[in-house]
Formats: sequence, C-alpha cells, structure tokens
Amino acid sequence: MFIAHNPELKVSSCGNSLEEAKLNLRDAISGFLKSVKKLGTLQEILEEAGSVQRRNQWFDPELLVIDRLSLAI
Repeated sequence: MFIAHNPELKVSSCGNSLEEAKLNLRDAISGFLKSVKKLGTLQEILEEAGSVQRRNQWFDPELLVIDRLSLAI
C-alpha cells in the first residue's frame, strides 16, 4: 500500500501502487477544493496553505526541500 499526502492542504489518499496513490490523491484534492469552494472558504484555505493570489491567479508556495524518511519496524 502506498500513501500520498499533500501537507499544505492536509489531504491524503492511498493506492496499491505509487501511480494509483498519486491519482487518488489528485481526486481527493479536487474533491476537497470543490467542497471548500461551495462552502465559500476556498480563498482562506489556499492562503493558509501558503498560496498567493496575483492578478486573479493562485500560485503555490515554493518548495525548498523535499525529504523522505523510511523506518524499519
């Protein structure tokens, strides 16, 4: 089982392969953003995630480091 996570939006999903997990995360993020848009909180959520709006377009925060930690248990 593979787990995919978007830390900025605090959305996760999973799949039996890396590609499936990524596709499921994409669907989960899409559903999440549609829901918060309906609730009228999309701008607040995007700002809390570090996105910036310029000229009616949203820009994601710049990632400085991506790291992965694996533990043997």
